[in-house]
Amino acid sequence: MKKIVIVGGVAGGMSAATRLRRLMDDAEIIIMEKGPYVSFANCGLPYHISGEIAERSDLIVQTPEALQARFKLDIRSEHEVTKVNPENKTIEVLHNDEVFTETYDELILSPGAKPFIPSIPGLDAATNAFSLRNVPDLDKIMSQLKENEVKEAVVIGAGFIGVEMAENLKKFGLNVTLVEMAPHVLPPLDEEMAAFVEAELKRNGVRVITSQSANEFRNNGKEVVLTDGQIIPSDLTILSVGVRPENSLAEAAGIKLGRQGGILVDNNYQTNIPNIYAVGDAIIVKQQITGEDTMIALASPANRQGRQVADVIAGLNRKNQGSIGTAIVRAFNLTAASTGLNERVAQLSGLNHIAIHTTGKDHAGYYPGATSLTIKLVFDPETGKILGAQGIGQKGVDKRIDVIATAIKGGLTIFDLMELEFTYAPPFGSAKDPVNMLGYVASNIVEGLSDSVAWHELQTQLNDGKQVLDVRSPDELANGQYPNAINIPVNELRERLNELDRTQPYIISCASGARSYIAERILKQNGFTVANLDGGFNLYNTVKPEDIIHENN
Repeated sequence: MKKIVIVGGVAGGMSAATRLRRLMDDAEIIIMEKGPYVSFANCGLPYHISGEIAERSDLIVQTPEALQARFKLDIRSEHEVTKVNPENKTIEVLHNDEVFTETYDELILSPGAKPFIPSIPGLDAATNAFSLRNVPDLDKIMSQLKENEVKEAVVIGAGFIGVEMAENLKKFGLNVTLVEMAPHVLPPLDEEMAAFVEAELKRNGVRVITSQSANEFRNNGKEVVLTDGQIIPSDLTILSVGVRPENSLAEAAGIKLGRQGGILVDNNYQTNIPNIYAVGDAIIVKQQITGEDTMIALASPANRQGRQVADVIAGLNRKNQGSIGTAIVRAFNLTAASTGLNERVAQLSGLNHIAIHTTGKDHAGYYPGATSLTIKLVFDPETGKILGAQGIGQKGVDKRIDVIATAIKGGLTIFDLMELEFTYAPPFGSAKDPVNMLGYVASNIVEGLSDSVAWHELQTQLNDGKQVLDVRSPDELANGQYPNAINIPVNELRERLNELDRTQPYIISCASGARSYIAERILKQNGFTVANLDGGFNLYNTVKPEDIIHENN
């Protein structure tokens, strides 16, 4: 009978344990969890703060008793593994202030990641500063909210968890300030896509401060001093500036570490030490698109890795194929999701790439309740390889980004996006789904039917002598106008070609880029030099509103 010890529960550890039991009913399986809960919904923690998840007990996915009854697992909560002795295949465990030794045949490390706590003057004395990673962290935050007069909350870090915390603290009824060191919220997204989320946060009363970080805590944390000298009052501060792999146990055992201190494993999750495996947020994985080492701290990959390492130990031929990083977040009435590489990372990686944006509806526009959906696609124009995508909208974002993530995993190209078949009825989608439209737009560029100008290239091209031709209707101009633009509605364009100069290069814009493509084709076939402004007026106005003329200016 094989004895398998798993260090750490939750996603990776518990997935490994339950899969092992399904494959090896005679194995002895022990889970050592240093916290009080071996199986809880850590991704759901922020939503209990606002009351959206009303019962704390709903966050506890499985109890040790239930796991023992169904899977015959030896669950040992509040057992902290303090040392691994690979030479004699034992671990040392701290429980109730006593240390004992446990043997293993196979050891799986699933320690997860820990919040990164920056070294900031005054933070140690701040009694109102917390991070949120587990249920005990949640309990501390809830106690602060219930036992003290809390009106002002500051969230340091505007990543996915930071945005979720800002939303839920605001729904709890607090004045919330969200501080991010990067130039925009949600750094995994590109600037123009994150601009939609920032606007939604502000619409809902969250104060957003970017390009700043906490420089000092004063008055026992009641005052947060930013790098520019601003002083933000705080009754509750949430530190959400990222995570680091929990690697101390592995490092002390002589297990090799990689970038950012992540545990190095091969494609069977084997560390450099025999019979010791590792999974979850603490390990280095291959970015499947670039092949580079990276860390992806997400629940879905951790669950998959736990299952796969169990397969390996049970003798099945299973390989870790890497991850692409697919994530989603809600900010009030808006959803933001991403998969694969953003444009910034593609550029830093030296990859040949083009980025495009399309705007459509989550379902048929004529059916009630349709809402806007903006998707960005990053791809290689030579091969058609899909590098990544981001989506913003009220509804339907998850569906489209999941489809594109599947396409990336399956090795599909932009040309295959045109061929994908979606279920269609007016309440659910469109006859030409937004993902199909991405394929159409991308193929038009690759095949030379369209030339694209990115939003951040517009001003440079105008300085070089090009002219904006706005083909929106006169009514739409009330939403704002490009300075010095020519306006000819697309439906009138053929009859008004004589108003344009064939020696003048034009950049054509409409609301989203669809009608301007029609105008581009008309003009090109009549001898004009033109390009299409990618994403159109709506995208440009979101990210560069200061460059737009509005009636109230």
